Formats: sequence, structure tokens, C-alpha cells
Amino acid sequence: MIGRTFDELEVGDSSEFSKTISEADVYMYAGISGDLNPAHINEVYAQGTFFKNRIAHGMLTASFISAVIGMQLPGPGTIYMGQTLEFLAPVRINDTVTAKVEVLEKIDDKKRVRLATTCINQDGTKLISGEALVSPPRPAT
Repeated sequence: MIGRTFDELEVGDSSEFSKTISEADVYMYAGISGDLNPAHINEVYAQGTFFKNRIAHGMLTASFISAVIGMQLPGPGTIYMGQTLEFLAPVRINDTVTAKVEVLEKIDDKKRVRLATTCINQDGTKLISGEALVSPPRPAT
């Protein structure tokens, strides 16, 4: 399986992925990443923070952007070159996050693609905004 090549992509092409964040997702991400910040895993602590309850890791949320890029647009075989992220709002357990990727620009000389990357929740609140630079898969020879 191979994703869409540089020549198959057009400015404006987009794709998205949605997932509801579970308590297990937060704990598994904490264990895998080593980020045991109590804002994510300790409800008593989190109640005393600005957010008033636990929030999901920002990078857990951002990983959904990677899922879109690696599996849908451009898809399998894509190489991530860079990513900017601006975290705009917290993600809470049981929020449904939708990550969207849209082709902004095709860079002909290096066969790279610049993508708009966003995540929103079930209420339409923008959670993350950024851009990615990727190298789409090469055509089979």
C-alpha cells in the first residue's frame, strides 16, 4: 500500500481522522512517553489547576495529525520533514478530536508538500493549529 505521490496531490486536497479520547488513552500515552505530569494523570491535583480537571497531553492530540499524514494524506510512505504546532485549547477525557490535514502548497524543486494541520473538538473548538512539511511517497518504479 502506498499513499498519494507528489503528482497525485492537488492544493486543497484534505483528509481527516476522529477519535474520542479515553482515560486509558491518557494513561497509556503517559506510560509510553514518560510524561507523568499530574495535570494529565492525577484528578485531585488537576482540580487545583487552571483547567479544573485532567487534560490530555497536547502531543497525544497532535499525534492524530501524524495519523492522517501517515495513513491518508499523503498516506503510507510519506516522510515527515517538519511540523509547527500551536496549542489553543485543552483536550479533556471524552472529547472527540478531529485532526484535519489540507494541502497548502506543492514545492516542485524538492517534491515536497506543505500542509495545514488542525485539530478541533466535538463543539468545533480549535485545539491545535499548525503546518507540516512532508515528502510524499515516490512512485513505484
